[in-house]
Amino acid sequence: MTEAARFPAGVETALREAGWAPGRDETPRARMWGLALASHASPSGHQHTVGPAALAAFAEFGGLTVRAGGDGAEVAGVGIVFDPLRGLHAASTLAELGELVRARLTPLGEQDDGAGLLAVDDQGRVFVVDHTADWYAGASVDEAIATLLGGRRPARVLDDGTWA
Repeated sequence: MTEAARFPAGVETALREAGWAPGRDETPRARMWGLALASHASPSGHQHTVGPAALAAFAEFGGLTVRAGGDGAEVAGVGIVFDPLRGLHAASTLAELGELVRARLTPLGEQDDGAGLLAVDDQGRVFVVDHTADWYAGASVDEAIATLLGGRRPARVLDDGTWA
């Protein structure tokens, strides 16, 4: 697959307008975010784990604020703020969702400036926690970006840890 085919055209345009380009690498900043997350503990003792999938996402997309443009395919597209520290104080929330989906989750950022918290697991899958439910946004960060910005409906995480 070529870089040009990595994202749908409208999604790639929004990413580029936010400052993304193929090969973007903010590894030093990604490491700083990873250390900040890993060193924080919630009052209940939960801590974030930061795996390779999270660090890779931080390095490529960290610091970007991407606005959704145009009509969504199924629902309104939502913007994404790639700032993992926006989830710093959500260690307990992500631990709870992680138990449900049997994965360790790391904050990735927020959708629509706080409407939902994005988290990535060790496999690269992305989940969203908002005031209505927990959602599965995609099997990879790329897929989740296309889902959220493109206005595709994410799958609701069910009580048994699956999604539909």
